[in-house]
Amino acid sequence: MGNPIKRRRTHQVSIGHITVGSEAPIVVQAMTDTDTANALATARQVESLAIAGAELVRITVNGHAAAAQVARIREWLDQRQIYVPLVGDFHFNGHRLLADYPDCAQALSKYRINPGNVGRGARRDEQFCKMIEVACRYDKPVRIGVNWGSLDPDLLARMMDVNATSRLPLDAKAVMREALVVSALENAQRAIDVGLPANRIVLSAKVSHVQDLIAVYRNLAARCEFPLHLGLTEAGMGSKGVVASATALAVLLQEGIGDTLRISLTPEPKGDRTREVNVAQQILQAMSLRAFAPSVVACPGCGRTTSSLFQELAQQIDVFLQSRLPVWRTQFPGVETLQVAVMGCVVNGPGESRLADIGISLPGAGEHPSAPVYMDGERVSTLKGSHIAPEFCELLEAYVASRFGNDPHSKAKLLALLDPLIAKSLRE
Repeated sequence: MGNPIKRRRTHQVSIGHITVGSEAPIVVQAMTDTDTANALATARQVESLAIAGAELVRITVNGHAAAAQVARIREWLDQRQIYVPLVGDFHFNGHRLLADYPDCAQALSKYRINPGNVGRGARRDEQFCKMIEVACRYDKPVRIGVNWGSLDPDLLARMMDVNATSRLPLDAKAVMREALVVSALENAQRAIDVGLPANRIVLSAKVSHVQDLIAVYRNLAARCEFPLHLGLTEAGMGSKGVVASATALAVLLQEGIGDTLRISLTPEPKGDRTREVNVAQQILQAMSLRAFAPSVVACPGCGRTTSSLFQELAQQIDVFLQSRLPVWRTQFPGVETLQVAVMGCVVNGPGESRLADIGISLPGAGEHPSAPVYMDGERVSTLKGSHIAPEFCELLEAYVASRFGNDPHSKAKLLALLDPLIAKSLRE
């Protein structure tokens, strides 16, 4: 997709078959919330996240029972041809688990290490280095992920003391922001000193407030060439979590900052974990950074669309697109870039429909259903009566096959559905 955003240049990091950094596509991540010790439940959730579009999936590895099941989870996924790379999330005891369970260390495609949660003082450095040594042994990349809620207390105390004696001391929040950046950079250098190549390191510095996140990542991006993983941690539930994440990440992405992202939504009770994947994809697609599914332009409705006809039409077309997309993806490469317009009245309807690849516009409230259809900027048909939705879906199916498929007969099938005079002119 064409866009004016110039991506920040970074090292490129290979995570299984996925590449992160520089010109590589910005990667969508997700995380399971199952008990990893329950291998089947975790594998099934990884599968659902991968099918939804997650390109990396992180799983918790928090104890012996979990570590013992990681290789089994990988094997189950491979048997089902789900090759999404698994990222192990380690806190407190990762140095022991990676050493005690070599099958786990090998099965994971990346390790996520939080420097604030690997010990205190000299033990912190020793245990961090042990994890890096395992990464070197198995040639695994590492995300060094510092977090506002678990920042190394020794580092923060030291920086607070230095700040207190400064001629122009910063406020406490500014010191914390700087401490996050320093922690990430110092630990990246420590990993390199142990032997991990720079192109095996991804950094993150997560906070839970929008302005803090933007400030920290701008600072971090200016001071290193490591790929950056974006995410507003503890973003929250529902629309609050979606809006906060989108607000923060859109600013950074527009500045070319960010190489992989996760939307940390709190699911509704018994909610669908895959929503975080969908939101991440929608953010990237709205920014014209990637295309995952046909884009639908639909007006919000107003007094001109007071009947339920427009809402029903928009819903039926949206359901149709969602149901056909899995098939279209396999048959018609590039269909993700398709732009569809579903408009409710004559004010903006014809114009928006002409600008889309294919669009339909209803006349408005209280008028006899008569909907012009546009393809590639030209009016090609007018649908009337009570079967507008299924007839438009038929046209949409034929258009997709004609534009994105290799079947030489697909254009003829499409022309057969158009108004006879228009079809004749198109043939000529």
